[in-house]
Amino acid sequence: MSSSPRGVVADLSEDQLLALVLPLLAGPRHEPVGPGDDAAVLDVTGQLVASTDAMVRGRDWRDEWSTPEHVAAKAVIQNLADIAAMGARPTSLLCTVVMEPQTSVDWVLRFARALGEQCRRYDVSVAGGDLSSAPPGTLIISITAFGELDGRPVLRSGAQPGDLVAVSGPIGRSAVGLDLLEAATATGTDPTILDPHALAHHRAPTAPLSQGPAAAGAQATAMMDISDGLSRDGARIARASGVRLALESAALAPDLNWAEEHLPRDRARWCVLHGGEEHSLLATFPPQVGVPTYWRAIGRVEALPDGTTPGVLLDGRPLPESGWDHFHPASG
Repeated sequence: MSSSPRGVVADLSEDQLLALVLPLLAGPRHEPVGPGDDAAVLDVTGQLVASTDAMVRGRDWRDEWSTPEHVAAKAVIQNLADIAAMGARPTSLLCTVVMEPQTSVDWVLRFARALGEQCRRYDVSVAGGDLSSAPPGTLIISITAFGELDGRPVLRSGAQPGDLVAVSGPIGRSAVGLDLLEAATATGTDPTILDPHALAHHRAPTAPLSQGPAAAGAQATAMMDISDGLSRDGARIARASGVRLALESAALAPDLNWAEEHLPRDRARWCVLHGGEEHSLLATFPPQVGVPTYWRAIGRVEALPDGTTPGVLLDGRPLPESGWDHFHPASG
């Protein structure tokens, strides 16, 4: 049994637990019917954008270095970033928690409170969700996010030769934070002595959500969020568009310099080029339009020479595709 004064979820009925959770999720309402009925009712005036993602304890976070508040922040931003990457405004989400009956009630309430706070921060409502039991040791958070488009969606497949490649937000910092946490765990080092800014990028990332619609308004031709690494996600745009992205290491100097303050040079370079869970936005823009405010150019889109395949170049050389893969995770 948990030492929590509230006990574990097995001590409560589902209705009792929901009675504690739902008030913590109160926030802006973007739908006529929210939590409490069999389904939410969404008021859609234009095109609805939807995305879903799940997090598994031990795979996507570890309890020894991530609090319920960290888990909530990561779960929210990784889903809202997918909505923003389509050029849409996030409006609401559904949250499902699958957990063993011995899960602490306090963990659930801390997670729910933080989820509500994160959603209020981004003007997003919690429209509903589900609670479910699971075998011992299991804790899964699944979120489905919704958003609205004011114009056209920005796909991965629209990049054209000559376009500028640009990012909004940092690159590689989440991977640096993960490296530091893993090293601290392996050596028994107290993580509280590590750089808090480096750790925050991994445990509770943020993303420039407003820049998704802004990029769409600035005629972005392709866009996605960097969730699996610059090389891997850049290659996805390249393959979808039938082009290659020619990046310049000089343009990545701010990211490389920051990473090298915390890790050896080779490892810092890997984190910037291949590290995932960043959720910054990667997009391409027509050269006559240029790169909007809060974006920075890191390269150009090139046509494919005969006999070559889509991919990413760095300083004129092919950049091997690496980064996060759910079934074959790379560590560099």
